[in-house]
Amino acid sequence: MLPISLPIIVLAASVSAAPAPEPLAQADMSFFITSAGPGDGANLGGLEGADRHCATLAEAAGVRGKTWRAYLSQQALGGKPAINARDRIGAGPWKNAKGVVVATSVDDLHSDNNKLSKENSLTEKGAVVNGRGDQPNTHDIITGSTLDGRVQAGDGDSTCSNWTSNSATGSALLGHHDRQGGGANPTSWNSAHGSRGCGQDNLRATGGAGLFYCFAV
Repeated sequence: MLPISLPIIVLAASVSAAPAPEPLAQADMSFFITSAGPGDGANLGGLEGADRHCATLAEAAGVRGKTWRAYLSQQALGGKPAINARDRIGAGPWKNAKGVVVATSVDDLHSDNNKLSKENSLTEKGAVVNGRGDQPNTHDIITGSTLDGRVQAGDGDSTCSNWTSNSATGSALLGHHDRQGGGANPTSWNSAHGSRGCGQDNLRATGGAGLFYCFAV
């Protein structure tokens, strides 16, 4: 009997590529714009609720072990003291999700030397936030602050009742993360104009979505 040659079949093992690691800059992130607000207009649950939202988003993005503060001022209302946004965010420097230093100190942040722009003021995921000319435009960032990062003087509402109101009345000071638009200070990242109310629809009406800045202290 003749020997029978059996073909040898070699199976190529398919090796699935390992997921690409997070860029190193991500773990060092210390500044971002929220990719989404809580969804209840300017009712953020006060400064405490806004700070929690910053921390939740940062942790979901893989950045842990940092203390986060929302860049928001608070008025002297309802037994609460006046608080300036600039006094609650630490000393800097601050890096975005791609490792770009957007400001080296509080004074640098509130100067013409800062590197805040549509390209650099990214979300915790490293995404660019829609600006003027995009659909929808969400360049209005809530701050409740003046150009130098302080709470506005006087009795008028500039913080939507210290970030507890979603009413169609009231107002919050807003900045333009893309440094363009309308208002008294159209190129200001933190104090371009006030909102036309405090509800989610009111914020959308002027080109916003209830987003705010977060800084690691």
